[in-house]
Amino acid sequence: MVGASVWLSSSEEWQPLALVVLLLGLALVGQWFTVETTSGVLSASLVAIVLAMGLLGPVPAAACGILAAILHSAIGRRSPALWLNNFAAFGLVAFAGGLMIRELAGSPSDPHNQGTTHGILFGLIVLGVFMITLALNFVLVAWDVRIEDGPTVRRQVRDLFLPLLPGQLAAGMLATVLAVAYRSVGLPMLFGAIAVLLILQYLTVALLRSEDRAEQLEARSIQLASMQFGVLAMLMDALALRDPTAGRHAAAVARYAKALAIEVGASEADQDLIHTAGLLHDIGKFTWSDRVLHPESLSEEDWVVIRRHPQDGAMLVGKLDGYGPVADAILYHHERPDGGGYPAGLIGNEIPLASRIVAICSTYDTMTARDAYRTPMSSHEAVAELRRIAGRQLDAELVESFIGLLEREGPAFAANPDFEAELAFDRRVQDLAAPSVR
Repeated sequence: MVGASVWLSSSEEWQPLALVVLLLGLALVGQWFTVETTSGVLSASLVAIVLAMGLLGPVPAAACGILAAILHSAIGRRSPALWLNNFAAFGLVAFAGGLMIRELAGSPSDPHNQGTTHGILFGLIVLGVFMITLALNFVLVAWDVRIEDGPTVRRQVRDLFLPLLPGQLAAGMLATVLAVAYRSVGLPMLFGAIAVLLILQYLTVALLRSEDRAEQLEARSIQLASMQFGVLAMLMDALALRDPTAGRHAAAVARYAKALAIEVGASEADQDLIHTAGLLHDIGKFTWSDRVLHPESLSEEDWVVIRRHPQDGAMLVGKLDGYGPVADAILYHHERPDGGGYPAGLIGNEIPLASRIVAICSTYDTMTARDAYRTPMSSHEAVAELRRIAGRQLDAELVESFIGLLEREGPAFAANPDFEAELAFDRRVQDLAAPSVR
């Protein structure tokens, strides 16, 4: 591996220097958060190694892996044989992963290769390679354990690999999202994410430790879900940095949508679901390039990207436990009662109630907002337009309920909300962390 590193290494792999220092530091700091449980070892350094594989190249990734291995072995006072095994597991696997990403997506340092190293395709490549290297890492460790201690590979899969798999996949998915975010937003995103990574590591370890205490499993699961919502909130904040109108629009739609849900008699659980869907309905725009997000003109290819944002948003949200109904609401919020919407061409009540409500509120706010890309309509003009397209583009009964709400509460009662206040993150964390009352 040393010879291959010397042959394949280039100075471009070690740029930008701030990114290299950040990932090397995270690889080392993550080892202090390494905790050994009855199911094995879990380390936040994995996220740094995956990021180095995708954003730098095989040699820096191997360097992150080897530094993590040195500190891990020193902290655990490992035997020389285990030192070598850790070098192979951390260094060789990271090197192989970096090579695979380079072959599939091209060199991240090549200025002519920026198209492949951006967006969903790049994220899928990083996540796919991570899963391959995760399996390779397990094979190396299992082989060593098999030789020394004798447990079968099948038993190791059951006792070691499977219990750790959810936490490892969560770290890999988060690293993938951050790799895509870095390509779109830049280095500040990674600096801001370090605290999130360490908190996620702590919560994942806490969840594993509670596996032998069934009475605490539900509470730990809810804590992990609250951390997952924090990742979504971070993505919305990143989108707001690129498009200052996104946060206000999301908060306005959420407030309008919850008020309409109350108006039509939705349960408290559905009210919260609809409110959350309103906050996150445009999260799929996070994957857009700046050219699409702030267009001077749009090509047919750009429209294909735009029409994919419900699927992209639903994919991001749907990966997180407990957010399936929210993901469905996001996926179908551009469907139309006449069947002319996308992505599935649903008709009438085939469209989820949450999606129909979000569609009305998003349309109204887009038409009346002062920060929109066109001259805003008056509320009276917007109401007339809602009635004109009711039954075809929007649910007619819900449109009349929304208009009645506007007449009673005022035409702009949710026009200028604050996204952070609407998010109410602390309250959500407390609610999610509290065990259910039975």
